Amino acid sequence: MPVPVVSRGIDRVFERRLAGLVNAHEPRVLVGGLKGVEKESLRVTADGELAQTPHPQALGSALTNSNITTDYSEALIELVTPTFQKSWELLQYLCDLHQFVYRHLGDELLWATSMPSNISSDAEIPIARYGRSNVGQMKEVYRLGLGHRYGRLMQAISGVHYNYSFPQHLWPVLAEVHQRVDSGMVFQSEQYFSLLRNYRRYGWLILYLFGNSPCVSDTFLVGREHSLQRFTKDTWYAPYATSLRMSDLGYRNKKQAGVRISVNSLDEYIRDLSRLITVPHLPYQKIGVKVDGHYRQLNANLLQIENEYYSYIRPKRVVHSGERPTQALKRGGVEYVEVRALDVSVFDPVGVNQNKLRFLEAFMALCLLKDSPYLEDHADDVLDSNHLLVAHRGRDPGLKLNREGRMTPLRDWAMELVDSMLGICEMLDQGDAARPYIKALEDQTAKVLNSSLTPSARTVIGLQSSGQSFADFALHTSAVHKSYFLDLYAPNATRLEAFRSETIHSLAEQQAIEASDKVDFDTYLATYFS
Repeated sequence: MPVPVVSRGIDRVFERRLAGLVNAHEPRVLVGGLKGVEKESLRVTADGELAQTPHPQALGSALTNSNITTDYSEALIELVTPTFQKSWELLQYLCDLHQFVYRHLGDELLWATSMPSNISSDAEIPIARYGRSNVGQMKEVYRLGLGHRYGRLMQAISGVHYNYSFPQHLWPVLAEVHQRVDSGMVFQSEQYFSLLRNYRRYGWLILYLFGNSPCVSDTFLVGREHSLQRFTKDTWYAPYATSLRMSDLGYRNKKQAGVRISVNSLDEYIRDLSRLITVPHLPYQKIGVKVDGHYRQLNANLLQIENEYYSYIRPKRVVHSGERPTQALKRGGVEYVEVRALDVSVFDPVGVNQNKLRFLEAFMALCLLKDSPYLEDHADDVLDSNHLLVAHRGRDPGLKLNREGRMTPLRDWAMELVDSMLGICEMLDQGDAARPYIKALEDQTAKVLNSSLTPSARTVIGLQSSGQSFADFALHTSAVHKSYFLDLYAPNATRLEAFRSETIHSLAEQQAIEASDKVDFDTYLATYFS
């Protein structure tokens, strides 16, 4: 009996699942997912040099403040929002948070782009400090290890992380669609891992639509091999690049090229990640762990801890005190996903906008509902190659991607994906006459049809028209953003006071943690990894 030919443009599994949700008499079944943002920015001086000052005490303790912390460097501020059901509430909170921070930065600025500038050596990048507690020392030593392994400059790249969990009322409906009786932890984790596999398949679309790092400064390339072209003064670029941040010049570090983490199941993911933090690696052994009484890294294994694994998206669960991420996942399953492939948007003062957040929410649902077969070992190389191609050449009108062994024009594949999202956006718009999700989808569809509308193209066009270097452009934009936040009318006094109270509380909390330590750091580390 001949095998029926099914059009590549029709995903019948997806259509059936979407129809199942539509016909479930739960019109708001996709509405109400929780979303949060973590936004990184380098602190720089008024002339664009990386700040060498400590994390401002007026912003509280970077160890314990729930809203304002640091990432890799003492100069790399990370702003963390709670989760919200509505994107506009999330954006308002992030705006208020920026207002508060800027009131305590003096003459300093928050760098408006993902890629750093005016940094000529690792020595100029101060490692983040978290106090003298054991947990604070561990965070600092981990960062020292990252510097030894990959170089500090890579760690100074900024990004935006988008955290998302589906509404709880979706799971019983989706379980019925899948003809499953139990919609609990096991089912939910399986579905989140289906999403993760599909993000590996289709996440290149996010780089195309939202990538905003097509160029870098001279200083970023010192001592590094690259294929970029000279652009304007002191600036290099790839003509069709979308996100050099997510290329092999950025987070897709060649030293992790051989690291394999399965996303076929929660058990396999935990197994692989746990193995990598226990397997010694000769190049890291040569660095040394504790040399002349001072730690250089937490250990000499392939990964020091789970967070060292760089990926476009992660399965997450809120951890308990002293608990490792893999232990949390094993305890309670996947609670949410963290999308890590977003550049800071230079055109938005808070680094993101509502249309982007709404599209991402709909894209998460697309990845959840589409058929998601297990990935074979060799598939990772193919899918990574697609992401890297889009990072370097995403706006190339002739670019083709590998789609199950067949080279497919990016534009055709992208249009198929955004067309599939129409029904999802209609469901997310339930009860809202303004149809914001449909509007967000229309905006992104326009970018697929016209690459000059993408943020990366707008950045290149802006530099071409102004003749500015990347550094001058970023510094000017950073100053504009600072003025925007300081000049905002009628700040939310209640929220600003809450931020101030949190800073005071966080300083006291850090002192309490330091006073409560009962063992030395060596013993603490041994216990943590046992």
